[in-house]
Amino acid sequence: MEEKIERNEEMTAAKSLSLITETLNNSRRDILRNNSKYFVLWGCLLTVMSLAIYLLWHFTGSPKWNFLWFAMPLGYPIAALMGSRDKGRPQNEIGRILGNIWTVFGVFSVCISVIAVSWVPLHVTLLIVVMLGIAESISGAVLKNWPVIIAGFILGVGGALVAVLVKSEAQLLLFTLGGVLLAATGLTVKYQYR
Repeated sequence: MEEKIERNEEMTAAKSLSLITETLNNSRRDILRNNSKYFVLWGCLLTVMSLAIYLLWHFTGSPKWNFLWFAMPLGYPIAALMGSRDKGRPQNEIGRILGNIWTVFGVFSVCISVIAVSWVPLHVTLLIVVMLGIAESISGAVLKNWPVIIAGFILGVGGALVAVLVKSEAQLLLFTLGGVLLAATGLTVKYQYR
């Protein structure tokens, strides 16, 4: 009789573990599906902004158009508006972690850009493209999603190589590629987890 009770407890523990795993996986899928819109938003903003700056710099010959990058944080109110529609959905730790990753990326990008403009000349394209790749790859790792990890790796490592090899305004096309990769990641995730 005691052996039978022990087996039931083991089955209950196994079922509990299975239920917890299933709940985490469902939560991860839900977060992926819901957060895909942010990848698309930032991907589109990055693509449009980088192309605009590239074209302005290319046709005027003036790198001062890079100051337009400081308009990128204007995307945060758009993201907040998009997120306000999700008020009925419960927020969980994975969603908070993802939000923190991208907030840290944004703050670092702005700070590095300000330092580069104000005090110390830095290779901003190289630094930001690497940070962008890292942020996307870490997001993919948190979500256990290989396409996101791989896209971030391609962007960060490939972007670093191109940033070092290309010495003109053509470097801005790295961010265009980064924007396309972010948007493609968002669309892939959205349709993968319908």
